[in-house]
Amino acid sequence: MIEKALTSGDVEFVTTLHGDDSTSFVVLMQPRGDQADVLLRAIDDLAMGELKEAARESEEPEGKNARESAELALQVSLEALRQAGSEAVGQVIENHPLDKLTTVVEESEADEVIVLTAPHYVEEFFHRDWASRARHKVGVPVLKLFAHSE
Repeated sequence: MIEKALTSGDVEFVTTLHGDDSTSFVVLMQPRGDQADVLLRAIDDLAMGELKEAARESEEPEGKNARESAELALQVSLEALRQAGSEAVGQVIENHPLDKLTTVVEESEADEVIVLTAPHYVEEFFHRDWASRARHKVGVPVLKLFAHSE
């Protein structure tokens, strides 16, 4: 699961986690733009001392624009994974992301789930972040990684 396009550092990180073993990825991305998410991201930015970023959170695309941004970020990420030598497919998910994640894990017989996000201190503190919630639902190990920024 990702929340923004993978950077080159992210791609290198996830494709080398298992050494030289071949890897394949099913990438799930949820569009950003929900008002509650905007507030939580702004609080996280403030906690990290990133005042400018906190002010920009309200500028995130919403609705159809959020979906289009997510589709583009997903395509960029899939292409980057493929260029690194991995198989990669994916989709944007809008409703019930943990249910979809569980279905994908079962259908693909996944060995593990990687949740690659920016730090979300408020959600993590209350164990409401994607990784914490997925650990109780998917039935395979869940690895939480922090995304790189470029």
